[in-house]
Amino acid sequence: MTVEFKKIKTTTQKDQFISQVERMIISGDLKIGSRLPSERVLSEKMSVSRSVVNSGLAELARRGFVEIKPRVGNFVADFIRKGSSDVLLSIMQYSGDTLPEAETKSLVQFLSAAGDMVIKVTGSHLSEEDYLCLSEHRAQIYASSTPAEAAEKTYYFYHELALISGNTISPLLFASFRPVFVNLWERYARKNGIDGLYGSCRILLDYIYDKKIDEALAWNVKCTEEML
Repeated sequence: MTVEFKKIKTTTQKDQFISQVERMIISGDLKIGSRLPSERVLSEKMSVSRSVVNSGLAELARRGFVEIKPRVGNFVADFIRKGSSDVLLSIMQYSGDTLPEAETKSLVQFLSAAGDMVIKVTGSHLSEEDYLCLSEHRAQIYASSTPAEAAEKTYYFYHELALISGNTISPLLFASFRPVFVNLWERYARKNGIDGLYGSCRILLDYIYDKKIDEALAWNVKCTEEML
């Protein structure tokens, strides 16, 4: 069987335009309801043609980020209310420095809920081998030299925990939201130190290993509140 590999294409100006405006909306730099500059002004400021701006705005409107009002103007849409699955995908892939408070809070709460599910399932059948594997991931968090590295190791800890749970969807959820979760953990580590991330995983794993599931769930809630 012959496998055909396709040529790699560089991103177009339209893709770059969409990416930049999308990130400005997700980060809150462009507020919901605010009016965007005219196509002529955007074309001049971003050094692209009017056709690129026009087609880019049309795509952003399709995704639910922009609302186009003929003869009135283009506005930042309420993307949470009107957005498509593309909005969720964009948020999952977002790895900037800041997210609006509401989105940050929602993502942390989602992370907590996903953690609760994994804790409940894993707690019933964590083997000695599983514990040693998770302990190694935990040790790598402690050995990290930077908050960014610690955040990456924290992701591997939780992803492994999700795999061990046996739930086939939870590892995919953690992997899908990886850029956002790593970003949140890194910001947490910058403020509270690498020891903060390591300590939360250390205590959580010990509770699960000792089959103290209620304590593990309560600890997960406490960590969520601290992250918020």
